[in-house]
Amino acid sequence: MMQENNPHNPVPETAPGAPATAGIALLMGDPKKAIIKLSGPMIAAMLLMSTYNIVNAIWVAGLGSDALAAVGFVTPLFMILIGLSNGLGAGAASLISRRIGAKDKVGADNAAVHALLFVVVLSAVLTVPLMILTDPIVTLFGAGDTAGLATEYGQIIFLGMALLLFTNVAYAILRAEGDAKRAMYVMGASSILNIILDPLLIYGAGMGIAGAAWGMIVSLVMTSCILLYWFFIKKDTYVTISYKTFSWDWKTVRDILGVGLPASVEFFLMSAIAIFINGLLVATAGTDAVAVYTAGWRVVFFAIIPMVAISTAVISVAGAAYGARKFERIRTTHTFSITLGIAIALVVSALTYIFARQIAVIFTYSPESAHLAPEIAAFLAVMCFFYPFIPPGVMSGAVFQATGRGMASLIMTVLRNLVFIAVFAYLFGIVLGYGEHGIWWGIVAGDICGGTVAFVWARYYISRLIANG
Repeated sequence: MMQENNPHNPVPETAPGAPATAGIALLMGDPKKAIIKLSGPMIAAMLLMSTYNIVNAIWVAGLGSDALAAVGFVTPLFMILIGLSNGLGAGAASLISRRIGAKDKVGADNAAVHALLFVVVLSAVLTVPLMILTDPIVTLFGAGDTAGLATEYGQIIFLGMALLLFTNVAYAILRAEGDAKRAMYVMGASSILNIILDPLLIYGAGMGIAGAAWGMIVSLVMTSCILLYWFFIKKDTYVTISYKTFSWDWKTVRDILGVGLPASVEFFLMSAIAIFINGLLVATAGTDAVAVYTAGWRVVFFAIIPMVAISTAVISVAGAAYGARKFERIRTTHTFSITLGIAIALVVSALTYIFARQIAVIFTYSPESAHLAPEIAAFLAVMCFFYPFIPPGVMSGAVFQATGRGMASLIMTVLRNLVFIAVFAYLFGIVLGYGEHGIWWGIVAGDICGGTVAFVWARYYISRLIANG
């Protein structure tokens, strides 16, 4: 049975003839250089993906505010799927990078195969129930008259669950071995295809909101084919995915789930807070407030992409450092990633504040949605105070995930979302009566508190690692 290398009792290279790659050399070298080189391609790829999300919202907005709100009511469910795929990917990337750092290639290969088996099991168990329950769930979320549109959109999205899970786990495997460029290529190609397909299917083929969903499915099929070719036909990755390298190991399962489950729950909590925020918005200002939040949050997600991309690099770099017992590199990784993230966040905040009105017009070009423009611009202006406090939180969470402490990362997310953001949004929006604007400021206040707590906790943890190392 395969055993993971213990950082306190390193295991020698189990595959002496394993090919060295530039990615592996990068992971084991200067952390600052690794963060820049790994996060650069991911920023480019994720910006393209987020551009697609914004373009998707723009095309959907042309169908009217009801269609835009319908997407907003499906978004929390979709975030659960994203959470499952990204959480599973985080668990796999953390374990693979730690085993690479400990020079255990066979263990890294085995971890990758285990992660893909999870994809098969989750897809088989969840796809049909989600498709059947879409209508009652969005109705429960308060979709009201938009429930039909939300169901039409959501059922198609959930049909592609296996593709979504597979692609995100495959990206994580590539990142774990330091091969961020190929992940960038395929993610970027998928986004560009999506952008092209949306207007053709929504308006050209007359499919309406369903066309937006089918565009995503088609692009995921293309992406999956490329990834399968790399892993199973070309076979030029450092990690080998093969039945011959597979040995069922409960410790590998526990190690993947030890990070993957908490990371998935983190996205579930994000979905829960999105549902909660939608409910508060409906209670204070109606479904138009949800449409404003849905459109505005697409921009927010776009703005924080560089910080999220850097955090994915942190998992790989800090994980390899942990496996190699080079704990000072973890502190360097944490400090540098936060500094870089805050610098980017300040630039993003300034640009968003300056161009808030122009950005809002993009989502309100049709007569049916034009009345939303002032509120979308106001939302974007408030969120400028949100961005600078994202890096301390996400980079700190990434450090805990990288070192196998998934529960610590989860606790941070619980504090940020369920304690700070939920409480402040309710306090400002409902108790103090500031309405939807109060809810927005509650999100900012919760983010500030959550980021501060996460940073202090991570610094203490890293200091303990160094002291005991």
